Formats: sequence, C-alpha cells, structure tokens
Amino acid sequence: MEYRLAQLEDIDNVLELHFRYQVDSIKEEDKKDGFVTTAFTVEQLSDLINQEQGLFIGIKNGEVLAYVMAASWDFWSKWPMFAHMIKDLANLTYLNQTLSTINSYQYGPICIDKSVRSTGVLENIFDFAREEMSQRYPILVTFVNKINPRSYEAHKRKLGLEVIKKFKFNGNYYYEMVYDTSKKVGE
Repeated sequence: MEYRLAQLEDIDNVLELHFRYQVDSIKEEDKKDGFVTTAFTVEQLSDLINQEQGLFIGIKNGEVLAYVMAASWDFWSKWPMFAHMIKDLANLTYLNQTLSTINSYQYGPICIDKSVRSTGVLENIFDFAREEMSQRYPILVTFVNKINPRSYEAHKRKLGLEVIKKFKFNGNYYYEMVYDTSKKVGE
C-alpha cells in the first residue's frame, strides 16, 4: 500500500470509496462494521487538497482503498457540528494546553475499504497523516458517534486516542477524542 497526499485527480476515486461507506448509502448489514456520516462534494475535497493539504490516501494497484481527512478548524467551520466543537475548544485542556484553533486541528473522517481492514492500514494511514499534520499542530481532535462502536474501538484501542469529553449534538451522542501528534502510533 502506498500512502500519499491526494491530488485533484484522486477525488473521484476518494468519493467512490466514501460513497460505499457513507451512512446514507452503505448497505444496512455493513453499518455494524463502521461508516462515515458527513457527505462531501468535489469542491469541498478540492479545497481540502489545495488549501489544507489535508486529504491523505492509501492506494493499492491503482485503487484508493483508504483515506483520512485532516484540516484546520477554519476549513471545518462551515459545518454546524464543527462550529459547535470550535465554540467548546476553550473549555478543554490537553497536554497542559487549553485547546484552540491555533494548537489543534480536526482529524477525520477516515474510511478504509473492508478488503484491507485489519491489515495495518488504519495504523499506517493514521501515522502518515499525523506526521504531516504534526508540523502544523501539536494536538489532534476528532469525534466518534456512539452508534459507531467499531470506529470508537479502533481509535481508542488501536490508535491510542483519548476521550476528552462526551457531548450531544443534533440528537446524537459523541465521544470527543484527542491525540498528541508528536507520538507515533504505539509509543
């Protein structure tokens, strides 16, 4: 598997992978294995690539089999969920720092094709994205919907993210999680 920053010509393949696992289009029987909730447009992914350098992909035999998104809070602030999280950053402390839009970024979603799950792709693509983003931010912040236990377990157990808070938004319950970007997975 090759890991790299996505380019504009990768967008259609990323959206194809995303659509297979997006909550509105995933097969019902596959939801138990994890899903992504936010829908994205070509324009949004173009901005993520051009403005943020925040779309990381895993490719095997020319096919995008994994992606992770990571970007500044400014990029994510257009979505109501992230605007809600931004307002609360100043109430959270991690690594002896009050969280802010300056010292943290929003990681996720992440999507991995089921054909390569449990093969180390999660850890590898996470670490690749973490290393790139660590040059700009010391703290990763993300959230996981409580109805997505596979994602929660993967982030907590396999990657070592810590729950900093639980919160409710738009009728759903979430774990807010953090990570020290100076640490490789498993350190």
